[in-house]
Amino acid sequence: MPQIVIIEDDSLIAEPVARALRAAGYDTMTANSGKTGLDLVLNLKPDLVLLDIMLPEMDGWAVCKEIRQSSLVPIVMLTALNEEIDRVLGLELGADDYLTKPFSTRELIARIKAMLRRVEFDRAELSAEQVTHVGDLRIDFAQRRVFKNGESLELRYKEFELLALLVTHLGEVVTRAEIFDKVWGTDWLGDMRTLDVHIRWLREKLEDDPSEPRYIQTVRGYGYRFAPVKKS
Repeated sequence: MPQIVIIEDDSLIAEPVARALRAAGYDTMTANSGKTGLDLVLNLKPDLVLLDIMLPEMDGWAVCKEIRQSSLVPIVMLTALNEEIDRVLGLELGADDYLTKPFSTRELIARIKAMLRRVEFDRAELSAEQVTHVGDLRIDFAQRRVFKNGESLELRYKEFELLALLVTHLGEVVTRAEIFDKVWGTDWLGDMRTLDVHIRWLREKLEDDPSEPRYIQTVRGYGYRFAPVKKS
């Protein structure tokens, strides 16, 4: 039974969400502060985290950042803030998705199911792959690790999924629609700008000069292409 940790200080939200998730077949644990929630996640190693932003002791952004220091667990942020800067900040810190309050439990469960299906599929698919070398990069699909000039790079879960998709279509253009389908799932309900944010993150980590990318090339109006760069 998949386990979900809910970090939410408002019991009027946390309790109905926990009941709905249990009814849908999930095991749930709830924390009403950022510090308690962080401890739960690090100790229990759940399958997914629902994380409020406005929390006592530690806010959701700080909790998200701490979780990402040691875990790739999917994180869905729950926020009453509807400003783009707040959504992008959550993604910058490593969140995988977000829901703006008020939200329906039906939509929440749909997001959770889609994300967990995607994680399970990706793990099974990538575990069968080998190691690929492109330019100064070495991508180990089985270990989900990336090296540049022998130095290990720290990639978030979705960053690696996006990189893996582009590299397995080396030299080919992958459309935005195909990327969302393969990386976020056909029932993705989040912000379409999520892809642009993840592309920027990857370029910052892979490229010598992110403003003049050699590896991840934009094909305007269509999608992206991972170029078969030769080793420098």
